[in-house]
Amino acid sequence: MEFSKPLIHWYLQNKRDLPWRKMPGAYPVWLSEIMLQQTRVAQGLPYFLRFMEAFPTVHDMAAAPEEQVLKLWQGLGYYSRARNLHATAKLVAFEMNGNFPDSYAGLLKLKGVGDYTAAAIASISYGEAVPVVDGNVYRVLSRVFGIDTDISSGSAKKQFTELAASLMPKGQASEFNQAMMEFGALQCVPKSPDCGRCIFNKDCVAFATGRVAELPVKLKKTKVTNRFFNYLVLKDNRGFSMVQKRTAKGIWHNLYEFPLIETETAVSEDKALSFIRDYKGFGFAPKDITLIADTVVHKLSHQHLHIRFWEISVDFEVVGAISENALKAYPFPVVIHNFIEKYWSEH
Repeated sequence: MEFSKPLIHWYLQNKRDLPWRKMPGAYPVWLSEIMLQQTRVAQGLPYFLRFMEAFPTVHDMAAAPEEQVLKLWQGLGYYSRARNLHATAKLVAFEMNGNFPDSYAGLLKLKGVGDYTAAAIASISYGEAVPVVDGNVYRVLSRVFGIDTDISSGSAKKQFTELAASLMPKGQASEFNQAMMEFGALQCVPKSPDCGRCIFNKDCVAFATGRVAELPVKLKKTKVTNRFFNYLVLKDNRGFSMVQKRTAKGIWHNLYEFPLIETETAVSEDKALSFIRDYKGFGFAPKDITLIADTVVHKLSHQHLHIRFWEISVDFEVVGAISENALKAYPFPVVIHNFIEKYWSEH
């Protein structure tokens, strides 16, 4: 079956008008690929445009403080990507004269750049014949060729990479890789693809055997941990509040939050109130305590956070508390950012 020629032809006819496809150099390709890890194009595109406006070159990003990068990233999630982005920008700007490595092997040495991202940048920016393998590629190849290998297994990546490499036409690495990703994103979508209009419907094994919904096979399930957060929203007599930086490794590292009491299990409101009254972080015993809203469940890839916000009002000025305008300048996890926007508009 002929695969690459019709695929690339489809891509040239149907590809989306995305800004990084019209920008020269590795910088915009790298930025877009880091942003689009675990993120849909529709969600990532506004962030890409904001980053390019704030940091037109890798030198501009390298010169910015990390907090500015995190603030612009706010809402995209997986914040380690933003921290790695900033670290790599500094490395490229200050130690490589602003020039990204021009090979797959060299790109792999950059922080936050794995096999897929290195392959995407190397093929798109430099034409290197290295295939990309992501969720889109797994889906397209498993369906078209009827491959039922569990894509979460150790052998899957090697098998799919070798197949993609064998299909890649000489001298067309950039077009082929982008076509594979675009075809998976627009045509061979995860749920209910329009197989009647697919260019491969006469040859697709999954379509012929009625297994479109079953492929690709993924047996490994993500284990989800539940965590229970109680955020203490201090309001002094000026309306000022206190925030702190998350310095421990793990979720939201280097982002800001309100003072936090985390419990191992879900606790009643009365139990939570007793914990809050015993809180020592303010330097005084919290007294006027109100539960602001019902529990918010914030779902991350491996964790479900059960979050409650408690208002603590005092009739004196608290040292270290900051104003609403100052508060909004800090980078927060999106669930806290959304709370701040709603809470301060109502109070």
